[in-house]
Amino acid sequence: MIVYRITTAKWADKLTGSGFPARWNPRHVHVVYTAGSIALACLENLVHRSGEGLNLNFRLTEIEIPESASVTSISVQELPEKWHTMSGYPACQQIGRDWVDNGKSCLLRVPSSIIPDETNVLINPNHPEFEKIFIKEIREFSFDERLMKSGHISTAQ
Repeated sequence: MIVYRITTAKWADKLTGSGFPARWNPRHVHVVYTAGSIALACLENLVHRSGEGLNLNFRLTEIEIPESASVTSISVQELPEKWHTMSGYPACQQIGRDWVDNGKSCLLRVPSSIIPDETNVLINPNHPEFEKIFIKEIREFSFDERLMKSGHISTAQ
């Protein structure tokens, strides 16, 4: 399986997870967020980085995961109501914490809160299978200027 991340150049070769809280992890729980497609990785960045700016030095990291890697999949139907909103963060973070703590799988496949029919894949960097996951390629990535001209996306640094 191939998954994708778009990050600033500084983080492109690091698969450690920052430990900063996000939808699927509370503070100090390290997971690596990836997307099932380049387009979804781009969209996730548009939504989550709008205040940081999109004209920074970004990289697209292509990550190869063996087909034998253990996966826990969560469908939209299994999630609480309003999981995709800010008020849903605590419930989703608990799901992520439980997944990391039980250690049964290296990957957690979850629906994107932006497009629930698309998939994000979280990687547990502390799982024993993590050593089989590797970066296949890192290349420059630029957001199309038309995305920034819409007036809804900030390009401030």
